[in-house]
Amino acid sequence: MEKMSKSYEDYLEALVMLGGTTQAAVRSVDLAAKMGVSKASVNKAVGILKEKGLADQPYYGDITLTEAGYEYGSAVLDRHQMLFTFLNKALGIEPERAEAEACLMEHAISDESFEKWRAYIAGLDL
Repeated sequence: MEKMSKSYEDYLEALVMLGGTTQAAVRSVDLAAKMGVSKASVNKAVGILKEKGLADQPYYGDITLTEAGYEYGSAVLDRHQMLFTFLNKALGIEPERAEAEACLMEHAISDESFEKWRAYIAGLDL
């Protein structure tokens, strides 16, 4: 699948964090609150995610992820959590900074580099 922009990856990650799956739906208002954006911004982003085949939303209904959307969002969340843990636990970076920097890095690192990094840290006791 083609790589999405940071913004759309953040929406997918937030949907997964809010418990969204192919079966469990998320309300637009909850997604807007989580993202710190307006409901109109959520509607626009969800429209793009629907076009890409990553989310479903009936007219004025709750948002569910497609299988591809859940997989993509879960992968972004996994990257974030692993990067945060590494920055915080292995490098001793304060949690707030580690959180912000993990969010930036999760979008910038290539899949290939991330897999090599994952293999490397698998042996570390974090």
